[in-house]
Amino acid sequence: MSKASNLRKHIGIIGGGQLGKMLIEAAQPWNTFFHILENTEDAPATRIADSQILGKLTDDTKIRELANKSNVLTYEIEHVGVETLKDLEDHGTRVVPSPRILEIIQDKGMQKQFYADHHIPTAPFRLVNQPSEWIQAAKDLGINRFAAKSRTDGYDGKGVALCSVAELEKTGNFPFPGPTLIEAFVDCDKELSVIVARKKSGEICTFPTVEMEFDPIANLVEFLACPAQISETIDQKAKDIAIQCIEAFDGEGIFAVELFLTKGGEILVNEIAPRPHNSGHHTIEANYTSQYEQLNRILLDLPLGDTGLISPAVMINLLGTDGVSGAYSIEGLDEILALPGVYIHLYGKAETRPKRKMGHATILATTLVEAIEKAKFVRDTFQFIPAK
Repeated sequence: MSKASNLRKHIGIIGGGQLGKMLIEAAQPWNTFFHILENTEDAPATRIADSQILGKLTDDTKIRELANKSNVLTYEIEHVGVETLKDLEDHGTRVVPSPRILEIIQDKGMQKQFYADHHIPTAPFRLVNQPSEWIQAAKDLGINRFAAKSRTDGYDGKGVALCSVAELEKTGNFPFPGPTLIEAFVDCDKELSVIVARKKSGEICTFPTVEMEFDPIANLVEFLACPAQISETIDQKAKDIAIQCIEAFDGEGIFAVELFLTKGGEILVNEIAPRPHNSGHHTIEANYTSQYEQLNRILLDLPLGDTGLISPAVMINLLGTDGVSGAYSIEGLDEILALPGVYIHLYGKAETRPKRKMGHATILATTLVEAIEKAKFVRDTFQFIPAK
């Protein structure tokens, strides 16, 4: 006899940003209820959640209030109350992914040490406590160029700086204080991402590998192509390493494993996001099951869906225009939506500012080359302009 399923469950999301919004949208054909904890009443997910608790994402009382309304908890941002979630998990609340995984991922130093301890390939590194230790750490690694990453509170490129020993010895200008990860600079051919879905039972699958280009100023994903233009051997290696990471964590949920492909053909793990990720937005239109539906399937204890690619796809982030802040209008929307295979997602943010994530566009085509050409047109045509 087949298992009976109940979709009329209550899911609690810590955070009410665009990832929460898209998670809720993915389950709207089902009979599922969503409750969010968010500290503002005009967050992207606010309009479509069944209820909202207004409060900080680290507030012990508010997180427990959300847990009391929910059959299962998840989160759409890393900066949440881990200690509260650990206590709730210890007392029987289901939290996906486990806060014990989040605790490691929140600290870039702990995350890198986890890779080293589990023989997962990653760039050479040292952990330091203050800027006065940076130069010696780099010299101990035998390197001049390195990435300095604040161990905590970094996101969307903040808390990351590319440095050199020569420059620091000359200027003495250190980008930020406090505990820092010093990581050897990787001579990178491509930056890749593999999204992994895993159930607690061990059922696991990957989405097709994507390649990413980053905005050099904002350090945000600006351009993503799927499938990645890599050999079958490299593709399988990337997926195998991504699976190795999540199985080492014994992780339940959706995880984006960001990877470096070096010019020498090595695959190195950069970092992991324990949630839906920018590098998976295109799956809403391009895959049989999106990363958001997949997470809902996990939260509702349903089988994992088919992650196959329906069509080659390109995703671009729609970032706030330089020099434009506050209320806004959009220029170029008519021209873009006249193109077949172009899908615009706006996150409902009331105000723009330079490089702020305001939405994304997914572009489908019969070939990746065609999708890339259309994506360039979208990128060059779409603009946030001052409100008229």
